[in-house]
Amino acid sequence: MLKIGVLGAGHLGKIHLEQLKQIPAYSLVGFYDSNTEVAKEVAERYQVHAYSSMEELIRDVDVVDVVVPTIHHFDCVEAAIKQSKHVFIEKPLAASVAEAKKLVSLAHEANVKTQVGHLERFNPAFLAIKDRCDHPMFIEAHRLSRFNAKDIDSSVVLDLMLHDIDIILSMVKSDVKRISASGVAIVTDTPDIASARIDFDNGCVANLTASRMSLSDMKKIRIFQKDAYITIDMLEQKAAIVGIREVNEINKNGFIQVIDPGNGKKAKGIIIEQPIVSANNAIKEELATFAESIINNQPARVTIEDGAKALEIAHKIIEKIEFLQTT
Repeated sequence: MLKIGVLGAGHLGKIHLEQLKQIPAYSLVGFYDSNTEVAKEVAERYQVHAYSSMEELIRDVDVVDVVVPTIHHFDCVEAAIKQSKHVFIEKPLAASVAEAKKLVSLAHEANVKTQVGHLERFNPAFLAIKDRCDHPMFIEAHRLSRFNAKDIDSSVVLDLMLHDIDIILSMVKSDVKRISASGVAIVTDTPDIASARIDFDNGCVANLTASRMSLSDMKKIRIFQKDAYITIDMLEQKAAIVGIREVNEINKNGFIQVIDPGNGKKAKGIIIEQPIVSANNAIKEELATFAESIINNQPARVTIEDGAKALEIAHKIIEKIEFLQTT
């Protein structure tokens, strides 16, 4: 059993505490929060030990779960890695690309397991189709939310779009060739709505839109590849695959439409599949799979390199937006 401790007892930290108590692979040793009043309340509510310092907690555990504000990620993760502790880090990995790259280097040197909390990788709708996305060539992602005054400490690119950047990078096995982007700050000092286009070396193009000024919420990704159109609704947790198959693969009556190209070519049919989407607790699953990666000495589902790459692309998008605003 892995001894684990949590750094940070804010809204998400409390959720992590709840879930860790339910995962057999972990023994929840305690948590640390710099706010003593919050620490006392959380300790009583969750019946878990509140440490008086970050250093004491790190000393007593095998795994550190970092759920503090992003500006403190580097210091917490660095301290844990330097004591050879495995680390789970909420997204984004760090406050800057330079910090992220340094953490990647430190993790390699210490030979510890690390995982970044890109939660949408564990969304059941994405899990239902991810193995079917074998060669996407055009992707559209829309992530829209209603304005929340509590979530205005960063650009919408880091707040929302980062989720889809990570998902897309996990599907497209190619280097990024070119990025273009635009954005508008409406009620905050950073973009509240942003649009980006990512061109990959293999010819794939991804268009991403993120907004926190919508009248309704939306989390959808549409993927186009040879002989298939795949749609993922991460909010409703639904998925569908519109595929093209040769008619002789299944009974002709199984197709919604049959296309006869003539000239002696085989007829093809359009068929809609609705993969089974198995409900899950994504936070619990990401934490549980991290334990499995440590116990079985396997790569984490979302590696520290994944987190650093997604953050790098996000900052390049922000730079493109800032450049347009100054010209």
